Amino acid sequence: MSRRIFLQSLTALFGEIALTAVAQAKPESPSSLSSKPHAGWKTLQVSPVAGFQYYQGETLWPQLATGQGVRLIRETGNPYDKRAVRIDWQGEKLGYLPRIDNAAVAQLMDRGETLSALITGLKNSDNPWERIVVEVRWKV
Repeated sequence: MSRRIFLQSLTALFGEIALTAVAQAKPESPSSLSSKPHAGWKTLQVSPVAGFQYYQGETLWPQLATGQGVRLIRETGNPYDKRAVRIDWQGEKLGYLPRIDNAAVAQLMDRGETLSALITGLKNSDNPWERIVVEVRWKV
């Protein structure tokens, strides 16, 4: 077995384990849900936006704010990443979920699960990986 195939298998295994763990997580009690602004949703992951510097991020930067929703779009035909999940804000591409973080989200989207995402962090940094952070949530 080549190193590349081994690493791909290992990554897929970890993605499946993480997905199973999230799926089997105990739901929160009704009393704790009512005090939370997003009752019925579980945080699946928090990730930076990859590729921010290549798309509309700089142009849209002055309009972005924490708490704003973003749209996740599954790109099954992406030639660079078979699990690509694009992040759009008001119809404009901001970038993607990082390749290393997109396995569980892509799997859930492929299964037709309800996911949402929002901007949880903005940082005026020269490093594009630090500019925007999004939280991906799963409807449970």
